[in-house]
Amino acid sequence: MKIKQSTREELYFFIFIIPWVIGFLAFTIYPVVSSLYFSFTAYDAVNPSKFIGLTNYSDLFKDELFWRAIKATAYFTLLSVPINLIFSLFFASLLNQNIPFSKFFRTSMYLPSMVSGVTMSLLWMWLFNPRIGLINYFLSLIGISGPAWLSSEKWAIPSLILMSFWNMGAGMVIFLAGLKSVPVSYYEAAKIDGANAWQRFCKITLPAISPVLLFQLIMNIIDSFQVFTPAFVMTQGGPHYATWFYVYYLYKSAFSDFRIGYSSALGWMLLVTVSLLSYLIIKFSDRFVYYEGGKS
Repeated sequence: MKIKQSTREELYFFIFIIPWVIGFLAFTIYPVVSSLYFSFTAYDAVNPSKFIGLTNYSDLFKDELFWRAIKATAYFTLLSVPINLIFSLFFASLLNQNIPFSKFFRTSMYLPSMVSGVTMSLLWMWLFNPRIGLINYFLSLIGISGPAWLSSEKWAIPSLILMSFWNMGAGMVIFLAGLKSVPVSYYEAAKIDGANAWQRFCKITLPAISPVLLFQLIMNIIDSFQVFTPAFVMTQGGPHYATWFYVYYLYKSAFSDFRIGYSSALGWMLLVTVSLLSYLIIKFSDRFVYYEGGKS
């Protein structure tokens, strides 16, 4: 019996997609479902799990380290997200102009975001060193005595926010793509009407790229809630729990204290919080997001 060409293509499709489906079920769906089950159990990865209901979730709100993790993560998010958005958009706007060597500058700004998190953390540990670090050295040249940075409870999180500028190039590229999509005719018409540069930016650029801004806002918030590598490599959560971020606490609970059930509850609380926050942002985005074809 002769097989139709369309049927043969469908058969090939299912044959080639089977390895991906198996990997997705084994390494994504199964761990997610398992973590949901373990969040209702007392489990230490050695002894059999014991069902304890909502005890892990109720214990979260009695845990001082849980609240410290929320405080550190919220502090980092509230400072890093708007600063990164503003500077990413600023540099994207600069590189959107017809300036010499613009392609070189775009590439130069994007390349640092390709460096692994561990390598970046080790490099910045050296830069932040209060005695031999380059940052304090350059500050001393202008008569400023630099702080202890990572060793200071006050400066630890601002140090990590300063380090996060290293990855600004990824957001800059996305903003640049959005700026390139704005029709030039809009700016030409505004110039004829006498609008200055700031008015063109506020009345044309921002509304035109508002969907990109919304995407960047949500992705930056999600990333900031999951900050882990700098805290693990550079500060180990200190000093005085200053960088005791949420995901770092989740990691410590699972792999240092072997409280797998408790860490699973932490993970699901994070998922619910980020999902709810993303939903609320999208829900109220109609107030500041404009789409070419009207409302989404």
